Amino acid sequence: MTTQGVRTRFAPSPTGYLHVGGIRTALFAYLVARQANGKFILRLEDTDKQREVAGSDKHIEDSLKALGLDYDEGPDIGGPFAPYMQSERLDSYKQWAQKLIRSKRAYADPLTNGEVQALREQAQKDKKPFLYRNHRPNNPPDWDGSQPLRFKSNPKAYAWHDEVMGELSSGPESIDDFILIKSDGYPTYNFAHIIDDEEMQVSHVIRGQEFLPSVPNYLNLYEALGIEPPLLATMPHILGPDGQKKLSKRDGAKDVLDYIEDGYLPEALVNFIASLGWNDGTEQEIYSHNELINKFSLTQVQRSGARFDEKRLLWMNGQYIAKLSEKELVKRASWPAEAAAQSEDYKLKVAGLIKLRMHTLLDASCLSTMFFAEPKLEEVAQLMDATNIRIDTRHKMLEAALNELTNSGFSETDIKERLNNLLEKLDTKPGVLFSLIRIATSGQPYSPELFASLSVLGKEKTLSRLQKAVNLLANSA
Repeated sequence: MTTQGVRTRFAPSPTGYLHVGGIRTALFAYLVARQANGKFILRLEDTDKQREVAGSDKHIEDSLKALGLDYDEGPDIGGPFAPYMQSERLDSYKQWAQKLIRSKRAYADPLTNGEVQALREQAQKDKKPFLYRNHRPNNPPDWDGSQPLRFKSNPKAYAWHDEVMGELSSGPESIDDFILIKSDGYPTYNFAHIIDDEEMQVSHVIRGQEFLPSVPNYLNLYEALGIEPPLLATMPHILGPDGQKKLSKRDGAKDVLDYIEDGYLPEALVNFIASLGWNDGTEQEIYSHNELINKFSLTQVQRSGARFDEKRLLWMNGQYIAKLSEKELVKRASWPAEAAAQSEDYKLKVAGLIKLRMHTLLDASCLSTMFFAEPKLEEVAQLMDATNIRIDTRHKMLEAALNELTNSGFSETDIKERLNNLLEKLDTKPGVLFSLIRIATSGQPYSPELFASLSVLGKEKTLSRLQKAVNLLANSA
């Protein structure tokens, strides 16, 4: 156990992009460390060279940094217990392996893969569980690295406390001999993570539910090595949208950087992922970064699976966008190319108008098009035709709107008053007159609130677009 206070780690394998489950594990480890003013470590478990994907190490680092989960020690920044990549720590594993060999708790495994498979198949035929310890060689050869090194287990019952799952126990049947170091010289996860956690003085091991059946084996190895286990916390599965099975790529779960590319705010993603299986016992749903640090507790993580609801993520992202200042939204959102030529003041007004309607940062482009680009007349004509309002009626109403707004000072209040009065003069409904004005000025069937939109668009552009629509209808009559 650590003598340096709380030290947590996130230790993924660089075998592809970071999925939501991995990010949640990293986030919870980060929150535990930050709450205790401890250290959060990134360690890359790159010992499975056949599954390793080039560039995954950098991708993992970039993903954590993009979410604001800044680690204190890691492969790219170093630290007091470097190196932080398992492939660079092979000498350490060999030293610990020799300790097990000397105490007769590890042996060279002379069986081939084919021989092991034959034993498995025979156990299956006999309808018995396959336990490697039942087939230990009587006189194993000296280990020279050319054969796998296997742990010699001491089967026994265990009872232990899990910070999330509570009191757990297992019988001797759960424990078996397992490989410590493969014939390629690389350690297995089962061995390496225990050594790394001890040498890096990790206080909490937070990991997914898939590792739970292996814990008795780990406890057996801790004992053999004379290592006091860290605190263990097991995260329940994140389930797909139907809540029936573990979330997978086929359920639409994406790379975290893809979510950011698609217009999701990192802070919204962090809040959403934190809520997958955790809450502080209140009805609160939106948490600031500091609130998550202050309120998070492993004891409040639920033991059952948490359903991944992308609609809720979209809603939450909209809540975060609504809280952004107009200045921040202008800086972060995705705007039409034509916006670059407009003044900062104009863009701030547009941002204030559309932000409550946005769900992602990409929405800014389509919601703001009318303010930066002239509507295409052919699209205006098609949308007006789709209203099924007679051409002469359209012409009459838009011409009346043009005349009425010509005398407006173009404040939102004045535009609202004039157009509402025009409804009475023309004896029509908002769904008719206002829809025609919206189509004529935006080229879209929907827009932000009409009176505010026209005020921001400005008198010159509004009257010009209404005149073009009137001319279009006159030529079509």
